[in-house]
Amino acid sequence: MSLFKAVWTNSISRAFGKFASTEFPPVIQMVINYAYVKMMGVDLSAFEDIDHYKSLNALFTRKLIYKRDLTSDPNAFISPADSMVTAEGEVKDAKALQIKGFDYSVKELLTEHFEPDVIAPIEHGKYINFYLSPKDYHRYHVPIDMKVLRAVHVPGLLYPVNLKYLHKVPSLFVKNERVILECVDNANQLFFIVLIGALNVGKMTLSFDDRIQTNVEGAEVKVYDYENVTLKRGDELGMFMMGSTIVLLFEEGFVELVENLEGRKVRFGDVVAYRRNG
Repeated sequence: MSLFKAVWTNSISRAFGKFASTEFPPVIQMVINYAYVKMMGVDLSAFEDIDHYKSLNALFTRKLIYKRDLTSDPNAFISPADSMVTAEGEVKDAKALQIKGFDYSVKELLTEHFEPDVIAPIEHGKYINFYLSPKDYHRYHVPIDMKVLRAVHVPGLLYPVNLKYLHKVPSLFVKNERVILECVDNANQLFFIVLIGALNVGKMTLSFDDRIQTNVEGAEVKVYDYENVTLKRGDELGMFMMGSTIVLLFEEGFVELVENLEGRKVRFGDVVAYRRNG
């Protein structure tokens, strides 16, 4: 995809977002909803019936009606979303993989809006990438009891983040719009949650701060610092308006990843890592 075409994905995504948020007359909306569910293979067994959703966006961002069973192990990191793990492993030479054969700089991903001594522990840490497809549950959750120290909103392009484009576009995660959360656990160990926008992601939200507005014209990088944002594992963190990707980056020595998750589907609540020094 050329840069010209890539820039157009932002306009396309904003237009799609307007369409998806429109509440059409009930008969038309039912046709839209049924077509989407059938085309994408959406499983609504844990959600409200299809006629409950008054817009396509309401269907995208549907809430679970049954609580997920979460582990009681205080040292467990859970998957923040229903998704597929596209890559996981060690950050080597300050680079992580978006997919096998395609790496990116964690410094560039996190930007200069985090001090070098903050990023340094990540440069030899570990990472997990979670890809949410259009059929997945689009809300994301807190992976472990944590405190949010800083959020940085980085406007950017909106390349698709499916497997085809992960194998096609170098440093795709660095090019795309993203919201970066600097977090610590209750032992003050550092990790980042990076929410990455994608084609047709009209918006990414954070449950604790509605000032962050993504995919808007003329947006500039903005930094938000927090003192008292404490969240519990399993709490709702926000939502994507369509499929996208979440990256977890851990400081060196912090966690052991659950092995052999790459290429596998995981559900919000599944254990994906354990603290080593819990």
